[in-house]
Amino acid sequence: MSDWSRRIPFKVDIAGIIEIMGASLYSRMDTPIRELIQNAHDAIARRRRADLSFQGCINVRQNAQANTLEFEDDGVGLTPDEADAYLGTLGIGMTGLIKRGGAPEAVQPARAGGDLIGMFGIGLFSGFMLADKIVVVSRQTDHPEAVRWEAGAGTDILMTAADREDSGTSVTLHLKEELSVFARDAELLESVIREYADFLTVPIYLNENKQRANVMTASWFEATADTEALELELASCFDESPLDVIPIRMETPVSIAGALYISPQRVPGFSDTSTVMVTVRRMVISRRIQDLLPRWATFLRGVLELNDCAPTASREDLVRDDRFRIVSDCLHDRLFTHLEELVDSDRERLNATLTWHRYTFAGAALEDRRLRNLLRRVYTLSTSAGRLTFDEILEQSAADPLFETDADRVVWYNSDRRQERWVNQLFDGHDVPCVHAVRSFEETLLAQIVADDNEAGIATDLRIASPGSQSFAEGVLGLRDLEDVDETWQGFLESTGARILTASFQSRQPVMAFLNERYELFRAFDDLRKEGSIPSGFQRLIDNHLGDSDVEDAVRNEVVLNRNHPLINRVMSQRTGTPLSSVLRLLVLNALNSAGASVDQSARNQQMDDLDWIAEALWGRDS
Repeated sequence: MSDWSRRIPFKVDIAGIIEIMGASLYSRMDTPIRELIQNAHDAIARRRRADLSFQGCINVRQNAQANTLEFEDDGVGLTPDEADAYLGTLGIGMTGLIKRGGAPEAVQPARAGGDLIGMFGIGLFSGFMLADKIVVVSRQTDHPEAVRWEAGAGTDILMTAADREDSGTSVTLHLKEELSVFARDAELLESVIREYADFLTVPIYLNENKQRANVMTASWFEATADTEALELELASCFDESPLDVIPIRMETPVSIAGALYISPQRVPGFSDTSTVMVTVRRMVISRRIQDLLPRWATFLRGVLELNDCAPTASREDLVRDDRFRIVSDCLHDRLFTHLEELVDSDRERLNATLTWHRYTFAGAALEDRRLRNLLRRVYTLSTSAGRLTFDEILEQSAADPLFETDADRVVWYNSDRRQERWVNQLFDGHDVPCVHAVRSFEETLLAQIVADDNEAGIATDLRIASPGSQSFAEGVLGLRDLEDVDETWQGFLESTGARILTASFQSRQPVMAFLNERYELFRAFDDLRKEGSIPSGFQRLIDNHLGDSDVEDAVRNEVVLNRNHPLINRVMSQRTGTPLSSVLRLLVLNALNSAGASVDQSARNQQMDDLDWIAEALWGRDS
């Protein structure tokens, strides 16, 4: 085998690179407009460093007849040597070199590119997504000669001397025929300019119009923005009225400027993602940056200037690096600080926000201890004593020492909306309230807050308002000698589907019914299952929520018979099967119906039989 070596240049297929840019790197065909405006901005920013009084501007011109689109700036410009070194080399840009400290000494700034936007040296090449040919004419401020640089989609570049009296650069795109709309439609082009460059501090003029195309400023960039002006400007920018505005300005540990606001749009709690518009040195990176805000805060919108964050190569997102995570942590803390300050300074505004996004806040608090601690003080639940916060509920739920030896607090709750009025009557006159946790997430949140108190050393029990719960019968209902009826009577009343108990109490009511929501769900789903009318997807949801348990395994509805009532006392002293026992069964069904329980067909049939039997006992059988 012969011993040889060869040094060859690295070859790049320009057409292939352009295709990759359009198909993989950039998501929009108008991206080159952003890139070329960005290059023009950086050229002006570099000239401003040498002349603090210099303002500069960018002119964008359409020529439908020539099918061209031109971008011209009066910035620092390029020498022929710089044009040769940087314009034709993919991945080497002047701005990127300045930021990395690798630019020639003559163009090194006093600070490392803090006011420059570009980085990757691919902006000019992106122009080939729109154009068959690109022509650049440039002259550096102190250089006697201008340069013309021309390239097509191949590998050859033509450089010649050019006539240009003033310093600056013009980039002319000779558009592809199928993209001639960018040379004709001024409204389209202006919308693209505003999409990306609305807040640049350099004015941009379109087609020699005396009115600039970009607004250049917004109140959220100001160090001491007026709150009312900020709210109005956010409303105009995002086309909705904020419920609350959170101004943000900090320099350490990272630089963040801007504002967040709470949207009035009710978004699904965990199916959407909180997003913000992000600018870097006033250039819009994206209007939908994700992962910066808490995942649960789907109602947050806003705009943030994040000069310490690094854009991706496509400049359509931010790099998820350490600085990104620090910014995210700072925003998370700022959100909580703002909400916590509102507890004392403007609780009415905070309550309005909580009411509007109730489900989102409550659901998120299940997994966020700091948010739970906030909601304890302001989130209200319906109770037998009116609407109370979690802290107020806990403070008023001191355990009765006559019945409790191990608990400092006992929190009673009802999870069935149908029983609210009935439960309110039961707790009327009691010092402790009963919470109507009729939404499943509120029941879970209440349980989590009780668990937090137990973890903190405050022995707290959460109990459902039902005779089967410890001390409910004696402490709340004033029942004595609560016990299950014997098997004979339970069998006789089996068609009611309830657990039957007896007790002695002062109420004039012969029967009291208490519903168990879980049992009611079991019955409803079991009936649907037997009819075969549940879609398979919904069946899986039921199985996940209720498990594989049978209806009989669920805790039943409960009915308490009052031994002190004459009718109950008389019935229970007799055998089953008498007309009076049928009256009792009707009373039990009526109590369950009044409480809102569902009654199946067999119970309704039994009800009709009982009525017939009672009528026959009173008036005899029809002949």
